[in-house]
Amino acid sequence: MIIVTGGAGFIGSNLVKGLNEAGRSDVLIVDNLSNAAKCRNLSGLDAMDIVDKEDFAADLKKGVYNYEDIDVIFHQGACSDTLEDDGRYMMRNNYEYGKQLLNFCLERKIPFIYASSASVYGDGQNGFRESKECEQALNVYALSKLFFDRYVERKLPQAHSRVVGLRYFNVFGPQENHKGKMASMCYKMYRQMKADGAVQLFAGTGGYGDGGQSRDFIYVKDVVKINLFFWRAAVTSGVFNCGTGEANTFNALAGEVLKHFQTGRVEYIPFPEALSGKYQNHTKADTAKLLAAGYRGGFTPLAQAVGEYCRLLDASDGYLR
Repeated sequence: MIIVTGGAGFIGSNLVKGLNEAGRSDVLIVDNLSNAAKCRNLSGLDAMDIVDKEDFAADLKKGVYNYEDIDVIFHQGACSDTLEDDGRYMMRNNYEYGKQLLNFCLERKIPFIYASSASVYGDGQNGFRESKECEQALNVYALSKLFFDRYVERKLPQAHSRVVGLRYFNVFGPQENHKGKMASMCYKMYRQMKADGAVQLFAGTGGYGDGGQSRDFIYVKDVVKINLFFWRAAVTSGVFNCGTGEANTFNALAGEVLKHFQTGRVEYIPFPEALSGKYQNHTKADTAKLLAAGYRGGFTPLAQAVGEYCRLLDASDGYLR
């Protein structure tokens, strides 16, 4: 059996699909479906069962899963709202719950692969390497991820099974419809074009020109490949960047979306005061550690990924089939 927490969410559901395509349907999905919109992500998946997150956590404590044959746990479930200001909720959901799962896996010697975040690098002034001198949490979401990464690193010397954290950069692709304001810019641009025929980008800030802020955009299919690589390959444990190593501006991303529509325009709006001091103007993964671990699966070029995603949005509203 394979367990995927957050398996009804964006990355988690894509990961379940990837496991299905690899011939695995013995997947237990763990998620919180209080956001009922996530249910649509499940229709194209083949899984053995789905369990509520709280019930799963309670069953772990009761020992319900102590004798189950579990090949790996992919821990994708988390609160990913970078604007969430309830620190107690965030730390309980992202930090304490992660510790419970990690310690269960360590006790049972089950491989544990979990979602971290590039948000731990803050404004990126010190670079984007998996190194403490680069780490700077600008919000409580980033703090929850950073503290868990550090907890993992303290546990690794005594670990007898693989533990891998993947610091996701800007992931986009199918099955993110339910994410609302936290959906990718590619998704938002597509919706803006459908509604108004125009894409809105932030005006210049922090020394960057209008729409000149940049991100390491990574297609969710590549994120799935990297997760599966770390499960299957004989690699050491640790925390690794999960990005392409390339940065593209929002203008460039908008250009690819407009290319799909063969029309449209870009409008620049004032930078929100609420994001002052909490916004990454630039991200670019240092992929040296990822490549040194042996990953050779490559990355989908931005133009190809955006085109494919937009065509899927046209055909199925962005859902996997």
